[in-house]
Order: sequence, then structure tokens, then C-alpha cells
Amino acid sequence: MMKKPVVAVAGATGAVGREMLKTLEQRNFPAKEVICLASSRSAGTGISFKDQELTVRELGVNSFDGVDLAIFSAGGAISEKYAPIAVKSGCVVVDNSNAWRMDKDVPLVVPEVNPEALEKHRGIIANPNCSTIQMVVVLKPLHDAGTIKRVIVSTYQAVSGSGQKAVEELETQVKQLLSMQEAEPKVYPYQIAFNCLPHIDVFLENDYTREEMKMVNETKKIMGDYNIKVSATTVRVPVFYGHSESVNIETEKKITPREARAILSQAPGVTVLDNPSENIYPMPIFAAGEDDIFVGRIREDETIDNGLNMWIVADNIRKGAALNTVQISELLVANNLLRTP
Repeated sequence: MMKKPVVAVAGATGAVGREMLKTLEQRNFPAKEVICLASSRSAGTGISFKDQELTVRELGVNSFDGVDLAIFSAGGAISEKYAPIAVKSGCVVVDNSNAWRMDKDVPLVVPEVNPEALEKHRGIIANPNCSTIQMVVVLKPLHDAGTIKRVIVSTYQAVSGSGQKAVEELETQVKQLLSMQEAEPKVYPYQIAFNCLPHIDVFLENDYTREEMKMVNETKKIMGDYNIKVSATTVRVPVFYGHSESVNIETEKKITPREARAILSQAPGVTVLDNPSENIYPMPIFAAGEDDIFVGRIREDETIDNGLNMWIVADNIRKGAALNTVQISELLVANNLLRTP
């Protein structure tokens, strides 16, 4: 193991950035020093970390001098601009945006699925989309057992996936509607309170959203199998924290629901909650604040020979962003991979 690294968190004052810092602290990440970076309007503010108050510094071209590991949670445009600068400064970047995910030279990593991909990094490692992460952690052990041919996924995604302003918008709209006032949409094109929006990110030429195509493309890259067919429909729902997914898979080799439960009960980072007769199944209120991914409602798809249906839930800010990024960082340190090419 290398010496304790100097770590910079870019976008430290955002919801995910703060969760990054919280996760680094909770997991006692072996950092020599942690530096908080953000925009000029946040510079000078304080953030509590362990037993100290860290002063936020303005993100700039010289911010990464002397830094070994840079964790980015500041949006794609910021990552596109500053990640290469950070790498040139000699540090390794773990990026939480979508800027580098499909770059053929950038590993897209979920530690429970493809940790070996880290060995080929060239300075930047991409953290996948939150909805993709929770799905592939469950699918990988099933793929190893029976080879998945096809995936159909419908998501029910919490507003926290759109940031703190979306959380506040849902709170405000609930109050407005319960006070017999009209809901005012600002973050979303329509009210989100007591509603579902089949619209996450922008629509593309094929009439899928960018979020849906992220799940299609990222799943294949992470699983290392471009023969898997994936179809996704992503929906925003009035839940604060925790993404839910209805997932249907078709495998080459038959896997019974009993076998699937046994496989997943041994899978790292997965908790099986599956006893319908006792009303035991995953829900966002169980997943909020938890590290594990929860799976239940595992049952046979009776319309095909080798099919399974399941329900997957996880905290989108935790495992879907901060935890996965920190786990990647832990592997980089443990395997002495904090080096640039």
C-alpha cells in the first residue's frame, strides 16, 4: 500500500460532494489531507470533516498541485475542463459525471463487478450512472451463473438524482398542493409532487432519453459483454432518496428463483429481501442511507423459458454516487494504482 494520499474533492459543497466527504470520513479513508474545492461563490465557506473545519477553496487550474487523488462531483463540463489538468498535475481522477464514461480509454468501474478494469487506467476513472450501478451489482453474479442475453428495466427514480433544488421543489410542491395552492414547477417541466414523469435528462433522436441510453451503454461496458441487449425506460417519481427498478432478464442457462436468491445472498454489496407472503420486499425507505443494494420480488417470467423478474432498490446518493466513488478510491490506494501514465 502506498503512503496516505492527499485528496481533493471538487464540487464539495453540492449534495453528492458532501456525501463524498461523509463517506470518506465514515470509512476512515487513509488520506493525509482532504482539500475541498468548489466554485468562487462557495470559496471561503466551511465544511466539517472529522474533527476539523475545512475551508472551501476555489477550483482553478492550480488546485491539483501536490494532490494524489481528485474526486470530481461537479458536473460534466467542469470534469471535461479540469480532469485533464488534474492528471497533468500528477494525480488520478475519479469522476462522478457522465463526461468520461463511454470514453474507450477510461475504465467505467463498479468495484463489485469489474475491479480489474482499474489496472488499465490512464489517469481518469469514471463512476457510472446511479441507476446503472445498482442494477449491474445484482446482474453480474446472475450473468456469471447463466449468461444474461437480454435486460428490460423500468426505473422509478428519486428526485435527489436531480440535485438539492429538486428535493426542495418536491417539498415545496407537496406543501403547496396540500394548502390548495397550485404547484410551481421549476426544476422539472411538470409538477413532480403526486406525479410521475417518464422523462429523465433530454430526449434523443431515437426517442429514448439520455438517461435510458446511459443504462443501455454503460451496462454493456461494465459487464464486459456487448452482446447483452438492454432496453430501458426511466421515470422520475415523488420520492426523496432511493431509486427503484423493475428488472426482467433472459438468460442462456435457466436460473430458478430459488437459485437466484441463493446466488444473490452471497453477492458482495447485495441484501436479499424477498418473502412476499410476509410483505417483505425492498422499498426506498429501507434503502435510504444504506450502503447495500436490496433485491426482492424474484420470480420466474412465465412468458419465456429462461426469464426472471426482480425489484432492485438502492440509495442513489450513497451507493449510486458517493460510496461507489470512495470504493474505487480505496482500491486505487490498496493496489498502489494512484499513479498517472
